[in-house]
Amino acid sequence: MHRSFLIFATALIALMAGALFYAARFPVQEAVPEPVAEAVEKGAYAPIYPAFRLTDIAGVERDFSEWQGKHRLLNFWATWCAPCRREIPLLKTFQDEHGADGFQIIGIAVDFPEQVAAYAEEAEFNYPILVGQEDAMAVAETSGIEFIGMPFTMIVAADGELINTHVGEIKDSHLEHIAKVLTMLDTGEIDKDSARKALNFL
Repeated sequence: MHRSFLIFATALIALMAGALFYAARFPVQEAVPEPVAEAVEKGAYAPIYPAFRLTDIAGVERDFSEWQGKHRLLNFWATWCAPCRREIPLLKTFQDEHGADGFQIIGIAVDFPEQVAAYAEEAEFNYPILVGQEDAMAVAETSGIEFIGMPFTMIVAADGELINTHVGEIKDSHLEHIAKVLTMLDTGEIDKDSARKALNFL
């Protein structure tokens, strides 16, 4: 009886371990957040004005309002995230090309300060890098959608109002479209609702 129980228990554990290993080989299907523009149309989304403080890689506390008056792209990333690292050269180029036009990239690393500081020496960022873990994730979650992974980007208008979000790796074509739409917003060619809809493909 005792021997039979041991054999059964061993087989059950082996079966469970095999099932877990098999499941781990396949990525979990992430929930796709409802696009901001669609939520606005349904009346289920209220634009927010992000307000937060995080320290930069030098350990200095920075306030989000410091960049008020500029269109801001808050890019959430981590040193261990390959798609995040691929975005960085594109974001640097965007900052060089559009910084004088009132655009500001702000990197928010959801990571350990020491690792971010070490990586920053290699990356040579030309835009501010803020660092946090739970605090940084809390900022991302103020977008109104569940923070489900990185990279993640929040697009905030010059007056501080959230325009849209992008989950996943951002491409050069995305950045150029963002610049075009927000420039049209500046000139009065479109309003904020139209800007949200125009960026809804992101």
